[in-house]
Amino acid sequence: MTATPSQPYTPPMVPCAPRPRLLPHRRPRSHPRGPGAPRGTLVLRDTLVLRDTLVLLGLPLLAVPVLAGAFAGGGTRRWFGGRAENQRAEAQTAKDEAAAAFYELDTAQRDLRISIETITAVDDSPAARRAVDGFEALGRRIDEASRQYIGAVDAHDLDRDDLEASAAARARAELTAAKEELGRVKQDLDRFAEGLGPLLGKAETQLARLAPAVERARQSLLAASDALDAVRGSGLTADDLAARLAALAPELTKLNQGAGRHGVPQTLERAERVTREAETVRAEAERLPERAAETDKRLVSLRTRAQALTTRAEQVEPVLSELRRRFTAACWQDLQHVPDQARETVRQAERKLAEARSARDEQRWPDATALLSTVRALLNETDEAVSAAGDRLRLLNAVQKDPRDEIERTRFAIRDAQRLAMAGRTTPDPRDARPLDDAVARLERAIGTLEGRHPDYWHFLTETDAVRRTVAHVVGRIREERGAGH
Repeated sequence: MTATPSQPYTPPMVPCAPRPRLLPHRRPRSHPRGPGAPRGTLVLRDTLVLRDTLVLLGLPLLAVPVLAGAFAGGGTRRWFGGRAENQRAEAQTAKDEAAAAFYELDTAQRDLRISIETITAVDDSPAARRAVDGFEALGRRIDEASRQYIGAVDAHDLDRDDLEASAAARARAELTAAKEELGRVKQDLDRFAEGLGPLLGKAETQLARLAPAVERARQSLLAASDALDAVRGSGLTADDLAARLAALAPELTKLNQGAGRHGVPQTLERAERVTREAETVRAEAERLPERAAETDKRLVSLRTRAQALTTRAEQVEPVLSELRRRFTAACWQDLQHVPDQARETVRQAERKLAEARSARDEQRWPDATALLSTVRALLNETDEAVSAAGDRLRLLNAVQKDPRDEIERTRFAIRDAQRLAMAGRTTPDPRDARPLDDAVARLERAIGTLEGRHPDYWHFLTETDAVRRTVAHVVGRIREERGAGH
């Protein structure tokens, strides 16, 4: 341990005793003292004057040193140097330095405790729990260092007049040791605080988000409530939206109770969830008048379409009659059920339309939307079935008149695929050649079915369509492999 350099102890200046009044028959010798005259000159002058006065009064001259000492301030402390006073000054310096170290450590501990409380309020991870344990361990070291410092201070009274040099030296040594221990603990505390940077930053970020998140939730709920009131003012009940908004009331209560009761992460999550749900309610409420108008429009449109399909379904029977009269049974037999199926499907669509109308009147918007989607699917199915009869007759008429267009169209697709398969090759890949050769043979067989008195034109059309699909599959595979670099 390095001792602090000694400093001379400077006692406080004590004013001289009042000068006794001189006898009138003797004029005292004048001792002027300029601004730079030392105080010792003044004391000596006062002593001489006092001696002259005592002679006149008949007092013994031996009393002069005693009285001069009394006028100079009295007491038994040695004011001008001495080993004890130097040791006292050094001990006092050590005491002041230890007090400063104690104050710095106490301040750092208070700041770190705030950081730990911030982390624990937000984070419950293993890292946060380790930080709490580390802070508690440092707290025990701080308590021990503080007891050492307080014990050293209480053990030595540096203001005693009879303080011995050895006692002052012991005080200085103990106070210096206490200061050094406080400094070491302070260094460890600072290093520990630096290691908390990531955890503290994350916690402060979440705390900074807390108040704005809660306020956004409150404002979102208010906006949703205002939008709902506006919708109700227009004559729409919006009962489902009102129920969803009422379900958020307990969440708002928990938000108002604060993060201190429910935790910062939980409060943040709750605020974000309330904001999302309230925004959804607000958006749906604002769109509700438009949704009602759109539902009314769809109801009218689908009813009109159902009526049109009813009329078209009645026209399927004449088409089937012509198919039966001009073509073999294989060309029309699969369409026999179309008229009955179309009528039944239209009836189902009309029933669903009635249910959708009731749901709209009761403002059950999700139910109305679902029912209208069902009606649309039924009408699409009916439309395809009714159209199939007319399309069949048109295709059969075309191929009966001249099948060459269908044949050339199919052959062109095969030749195009063959050129692609041979591009950059001297011999075709068997994976390409085999299906293309099969397609050629299949087309020739389909052409052969056109011979005879009553050819099966529908079989011919389905075969040529199947050949084109096979060729398209081969072409797609070739392009995919070449595009991948194979």
